[in-house]
Amino acid sequence: MTIDQGLAFAIVIGAMALFVWGRPRYDIVACLALLASVAAGLVKPDVAFSGFSDDIVIIVASALVVSAAIAQTGLPELVLQRTSRHVRSVQIQVLVLVATVTILSAFVKNVGALAIMIPLAFQMAKRSGASASYFLMPMSFGALLGGLMTQIGTSPNIIVSRVRGEVVGTPFSMFDFTPVGAALAAAGVLFLMIAYRVLPVRTRATVSLDEALAVKKYVTEAEVVAESPVAGKTISELQELSHDEAKVVAILQRDDQRIVPLPDAVLTVGDTLILEGDPHALERIVSAGKLRLESGHRVPVAEPQQEIGSIEAVIGLHSPLIGLSAQASALFERFGVNLLAVSRTGERLTERLGTIMLRLGDVMVLQGNLAYLPDRLKALDCLPLAERALQLGKARRALLPVLILVVAMATTAFGILPVPIAFFGAAVLMVLTGAVGFRQVYQTIEWPIIIMLGALIPVSEALRTTGASDLIAGWLSHLASGLPAYGALALILAAAMMVTPFLNNAATVLVMAPIAVSFSDSLGYRPDAFLMAVAIGAGSDFLTPIGHQCNTLVMGPGGYRFGDYARLGAPLSLLVIVVAVPALILVWPVR
Repeated sequence: MTIDQGLAFAIVIGAMALFVWGRPRYDIVACLALLASVAAGLVKPDVAFSGFSDDIVIIVASALVVSAAIAQTGLPELVLQRTSRHVRSVQIQVLVLVATVTILSAFVKNVGALAIMIPLAFQMAKRSGASASYFLMPMSFGALLGGLMTQIGTSPNIIVSRVRGEVVGTPFSMFDFTPVGAALAAAGVLFLMIAYRVLPVRTRATVSLDEALAVKKYVTEAEVVAESPVAGKTISELQELSHDEAKVVAILQRDDQRIVPLPDAVLTVGDTLILEGDPHALERIVSAGKLRLESGHRVPVAEPQQEIGSIEAVIGLHSPLIGLSAQASALFERFGVNLLAVSRTGERLTERLGTIMLRLGDVMVLQGNLAYLPDRLKALDCLPLAERALQLGKARRALLPVLILVVAMATTAFGILPVPIAFFGAAVLMVLTGAVGFRQVYQTIEWPIIIMLGALIPVSEALRTTGASDLIAGWLSHLASGLPAYGALALILAAAMMVTPFLNNAATVLVMAPIAVSFSDSLGYRPDAFLMAVAIGAGSDFLTPIGHQCNTLVMGPGGYRFGDYARLGAPLSLLVIVVAVPALILVWPVR
């Protein structure tokens, strides 16, 4: 072992120890590992920051933006509404989510399938009162298992197929991976349905001040129009659209007659509804019911880069709004903002929104041009709460974001575009079409995760450039030379699992596939099962958040720590070895 190889091993082992310890934070640990590699001469200064342009960084950041856009279409809520009546227990919810993402990942890029399902996981978690951490890591592992079932499911399968073509003359076909991959996926899904309980209850790693300041009881006003599908239905049916998180507190008919909002009261066109709930629940009920918000006026946009948005603000001591209503104060005419909702501590408001007499301490949702809102709030002497991504008053675009995502996944499935370009393009289109706001796109990306990835990629590359990975390969070759077929298969599979967190899965295959072929030659065995073992091991990174972009994608939203992955991933890795080895020998005889 050379000095450089020893230093590379020391830095990686030290970083792993700090990751498991959890101090300092994982992105700082990654930066320290990068600086140590540069100081030791393992990483040249001119390539120290090359990791930030790596494909995995682009894929993760783009997938987060795409996922946020899909969440805002309302489709996750629609799916949840259709399934929640039949899926109540957390265990069955885990089964549904993991099985769905596993099947999808067999035919589309697993990170794309996971991005689609993340918003639904949050909705199910909220509905059942469970932590989203119970769902997201099992879904990520399910996405990895699903990718093992077909040639296009994951990059290692494609590379192994190419290596077999070079060795045997015929590459693996599309569904050669399916028998063993399907067995692993089925066993894995059943395991995850039970074992998710070992995961700790976590909250989002980047829980922000806006979530801490979330106001739960706003009042807004909306009208039932001719296009509303809830016309002719009951209040109870309308409230189900928000999963009963928004309530109708008053009904005003066209003649200003006030109706008691009993659950079986029937809604008619022209009814004005006074709704109560948090902004997200109010947005869901207004959007799904196609109600028209009584926001007053359409806010103009003078320049393309400007954006209409909403913000929560508290009425201050010297506000000119105190003692006046939005109508009486000519709020839009004088200040260019719409009043969308009001919250008052300790009191239920049932008046029409525009006639509520505002008081000191009332919290309002104001809509306006985000470029001018800070000045408007200063003029109104209103203190803004931490900015949240409020959708109340914003039209949802469901079809276009879904179409963009489908096109992106289709172009990757048919090899028209590489995954980074397809998802980066999809993210840009999501922003250009308004599916994600210009400001929200930067709030959506988990920047500590991006920093960790960008810093660690050159460190892991140092394992290859110093020859440390070749040294590992030599050790493995020596160990496997005297083992029987099942022992050699298990060793190759386990080695690929252990190596892939530190190289990327494609590099793992490139390093391990030649070793697998030499194993089979030296032992007098056919290479097929050994190549399959390499593909399975490289595609089964369940131990860390850094080996595969799916695991990285859920780290921030799930609030996971580095060591959490091994809790669920270590027994799952063992299960994969136990199931895969006999299945490989059965499907791909070694003699």
